[in-house]
Order: sequence, then C-alpha cells, then structure tokens
Amino acid sequence: MTKVNICGIEFKNPVIAASGTFGFGREFEEYFSIEKLGGISTKGLTLNKRDGNKGIRIHETPSGLMNSIGLQNPGVKGFIEEELPFMEKKDTVILANLGGSTIDDYLEGIELLNETSVHMIELNISCPNVKEGGMAFGIKCNTASEVVKKAKSISKKPMIVKLSPNAENIKEMAYACVEAGADGLSLVNTFNALAIDIYKRKPIFNNITAGLSGPCIKPIALRMVYEVSKVVNVPIIGIGGIISSEDAIEFIMAGATAIQVGSGNFINPNISIDIIHGIERFMEKEGIKSLEEIRGII
Repeated sequence: MTKVNICGIEFKNPVIAASGTFGFGREFEEYFSIEKLGGISTKGLTLNKRDGNKGIRIHETPSGLMNSIGLQNPGVKGFIEEELPFMEKKDTVILANLGGSTIDDYLEGIELLNETSVHMIELNISCPNVKEGGMAFGIKCNTASEVVKKAKSISKKPMIVKLSPNAENIKEMAYACVEAGADGLSLVNTFNALAIDIYKRKPIFNNITAGLSGPCIKPIALRMVYEVSKVVNVPIIGIGGIISSEDAIEFIMAGATAIQVGSGNFINPNISIDIIHGIERFMEKEGIKSLEEIRGII
C-alpha cells in the first residue's frame, strides 16, 4: 500500500533516513529494525576521509537545529570497506550521499561507488567548489549543470541530485539539473544561517554561518518542493522539518514521491517508524489504496 518507485527501484515505503542524521544506521538499529525503512541516505561521503569542523558543531534554535559538522566521514573507500557490509545485510534501499570540493572528487567517488551494491547516488551539490572561490556547486545553474552532466555520464547508478535552498532560483536550478541528466531530485538541504553569542560577542560557530534544519524550515521547504514539482518530470524526495506523518503527507501532496527524515531523528530515534505507521493509518482511514492517488494533488 505504501510502496513507491523511484528510478525503477522499489521502496517498501516512502520514508528515507536523511543524510547526516542517521549515520550508517548502526546506532538506530538499537531502537528498531532499520529494514523497516524505505531507504537510508548515508552520512555525506567525500573522496577522502574528513575529520570535520572544529569548535561547536550543533546549536539549538527555536524549532530548529543549526549544524556545522563539516562532512566528517570515513571517505568513500572507508565507507565501502567498513560501513557498507553492515548496510548490505539490511533489506532497504541504500542511497550513497556524495559530496566533493572539485568535480574530479565527485567523479572519482562515483567510479568507486559504481562497483558496489549501493542502489543510488545522491549527489550533494551544496559543497563548496574550491576552484571557484568556495561558492557551492548548487548556487549557480551553470556550475551545477556542469557537475551533474559529468557525474551522470560515468554513473552506473540512478542519480538523485540534492538541491540547496540557497540556490539563486530553485526552479531554474531544478530544471538545469534535470536537463543535465539528473534522474531525480531531493530537496532541500540546510539553509545558510547565523547564530551569535552575545556575551562572547562573536558567532557561535567557527565558520561563522551554519546549516539550519528542523521544523522551522518546513513551510519553506514544502513551498520549494511544490514549485519544483511543477517544472520537472522526475521523482522528487522532499526534505525539511518532517517530524510527523502529517508533515510527510503534506510533502507528498505537494508533489514528492518520497520523503527524508533528518533532524527529527535527534528528537525521537523511532520517529521514522512512527511516520510510516501514521501514513498507513491515514491511508486506511481515508480509503487511499496508493500514494499515487494524492501525490501532487495540490
């Protein structure tokens, strides 16, 4: 009843654990069987291992969470050797979230992932392009289009491109990525935000700004998913402040094929299971036999 299909791959339900808040699933296995999830998007991977940012990494804000983790991860090879064997044993879809500081980083990472069992690649274009002065790949359409086109040309896996809400124009960005070959889109990533310690008279984070997520961004993320769904004809995975089945259903009604749960995992480790059950109850109560009946109904 809750099955969805994205790029020819079947998900048992539309609930996916978002990148960065679920690790590789090990810690959450202590709370519930992660096989019950539709899918898991891995912690953001980079070609080489990264230790992440120094200083404060997490800061709470009203109805939200700011983070400056800095893509701490074991690197693509480390993931393949140390984490993927665990994930392979679980009956759920694996999305490898991949970032990079240069286009070559992305391409080398894809070549390594091509030879693995991961089902999809989620291309994170919110990473800073070091050769272009540090501006994220996902801000300008021409830069995003270039990296997506080159990545897609060598990928043996379906490619979902994760959009930044900080793009100059989210609809134009979505269209450019699809034109460049994206098989699907996930949106949104975190919003660029600022917090200040008024007693120390300096920013909370060493990098000054950080990524804002959580329920406070949901109405904006929902609007962006709705707008993007009207200009592209590929599956969309909705992300942004989803902490209930009602939130998830809103995103589906706005045009999303599936959704990802991010910051909510820190509030309640069982939140994804609660959302899955809530969607099932809603469908039963409303006499909905397939999510296709309500997808994009707005």
